[in-house]
Amino acid sequence: MEPETLRKVQERFQKDRYATENGAVIEEVGEGYARVGMELDRHHYNAVGGVMGGAVFTIADFAFAVATNWRGKTVVSQTAQITYLGRVKGKKMIAEAKEVKDGRSVCYYVVEVSDELGSKVAHVTSSGFHVD
Repeated sequence: MEPETLRKVQERFQKDRYATENGAVIEEVGEGYARVGMELDRHHYNAVGGVMGGAVFTIADFAFAVATNWRGKTVVSQTAQITYLGRVKGKKMIAEAKEVKDGRSVCYYVVEVSDELGSKVAHVTSSGFHVD
């Protein structure tokens, strides 16, 4: 991917303020694909010292949004199912969204969330509806 394309995608998604203000950064995009990273800070953790499930879901949902919308389409989420697999052991989460099927009106993606150490954190399936 060309750096200029990535910069434009990052600029466009700055309007997705919940994700970006919580530290989500688009690292890579491609056909039916997006990788998003999130450096963890103290506000990402819960009372028992683990990363909040909402933070995990946020990065997964943002990766899905980027993967489905970065080329200018408008896709909205229909369903999302998250399975938490383990604790974040590192200091950064990474979510990779990959297209399984992109139909005329509905798409389906798998999003894998891990940390920079390779620890598997969550498996997410998401379907979206093409608005335009």
